[in-house]
Amino acid sequence: MLEDISPIDGRYREATDEVRNVFSEFYLIKNRVFVEIEWLKKLFSIKEMNIEYNFEDLKVLDSIVQEFDVTEAEKVKKIEQVTKHDVKAVEYYLDEKFTELGIEKYNQFVHFGCTSEDINNLAYGVMVKSLIDDVYVPNCEKLVGVLKEKAKENKAVSMLSHTHGQSATPTTVGKEFAIFVYRLNKVLNRIKNEKISGKCNGAVGNFNAHMIAYPEIDWIKVSKEFVESFGLECNLFTTQIESHDNICMLFSDMKLFNNIVLDFDSDMWMYISRNYFLQENVKGEVGSSVMPHKINPINFENSMANMKMANSMINGFVDNLQISRMQRDLSDSSVLRNIGCVFAYAIIAIKQTIIGINKLKVNREFLIGELQRTPEVLAEAIQTVLRKNGYENAYEILKGLTRGKHISMVEVREFVEKLEISSVDKERLLELKPENYLGLADKLVDLL
Repeated sequence: MLEDISPIDGRYREATDEVRNVFSEFYLIKNRVFVEIEWLKKLFSIKEMNIEYNFEDLKVLDSIVQEFDVTEAEKVKKIEQVTKHDVKAVEYYLDEKFTELGIEKYNQFVHFGCTSEDINNLAYGVMVKSLIDDVYVPNCEKLVGVLKEKAKENKAVSMLSHTHGQSATPTTVGKEFAIFVYRLNKVLNRIKNEKISGKCNGAVGNFNAHMIAYPEIDWIKVSKEFVESFGLECNLFTTQIESHDNICMLFSDMKLFNNIVLDFDSDMWMYISRNYFLQENVKGEVGSSVMPHKINPINFENSMANMKMANSMINGFVDNLQISRMQRDLSDSSVLRNIGCVFAYAIIAIKQTIIGINKLKVNREFLIGELQRTPEVLAEAIQTVLRKNGYENAYEILKGLTRGKHISMVEVREFVEKLEISSVDKERLLELKPENYLGLADKLVDLL
């Protein structure tokens, strides 16, 4: 691992194992073999093709996929060294494998009517769907769950807000966490509902070879059934390649999710720097090679860096994958090989954010102290009550009292005592403190 170029396979190997177990060169080859076998089995089911087969042969075909391991993948790679074509190497491998297993009578139907992209796009589709369903979404849900737990736990913990970096109307720690729960869930639901597209319609998408061989077969129906059997959405309107529009929509939604995590990381970094949160002092860890006192917010910083890496790759994907000259060029092939990297960087970031959250402890004493030192934030409440009681220029009156100033609670109460407002409103204002001027913050958290 010390000789790996990418930190995905080196420094962050443990964090990305679950991605590697779905999306790697080995799994790409294995899924190409899987798609080729499934296509052959689909051809068996078409009565007009009159392919004679038996159920024992079906078991043999399935065993090829089930027993496919790194040793078998290396055989494919060896063939590719000669063919210089990765999918054709799979076809030749299966020809050899069928002969070895005594089912060479089916060799003529391996890759029948297909262009390499019919196999390739479905193999990628299977892997991306698995990555989303089995790896990416569960990690996202874990992050949202941790945030929701913190929101509930701290729903009534008062804190000063900051708008434009200036002291503003108080909120609660839980409410601020709840905002991110809501935002992330909204985008995550879109991601869960995104469909990955696939195609199986020949060299330029017209079923030309299929129709010249078997014009009596409903190839559109066959194609739809086959593509949908992988849990993918069938795209009938393609060139040689599937257009990648759907996967670009998926990546665009992933970027939205990533940006929300970046926003959260950035907020937490600033809150930690303002002493709103204390970080766990982990025995043995150091925060600086020369400053022993430091506990750095490294997990949030690490998350931000990896999210930006994921986003930069997503930008490259979206900018390139939707463009293919005429009926196809090869640029998408090189880009698609990096899909696993996008997910890996995003998942590293998500895991780092979770670790960072779990190290935090709310600095309640500091939060209360800051609120008590900032009674001028009650100006909003007082001027709103003045408006209710018919005061003209209520905003301007409070502006004169508080704008750009630090006033004391004694001054606030003295001001309120002199107001000609209803006794009920006056009593409410006299009881008001920055730490209890919270509106419905805690009730909003309960709505999660």
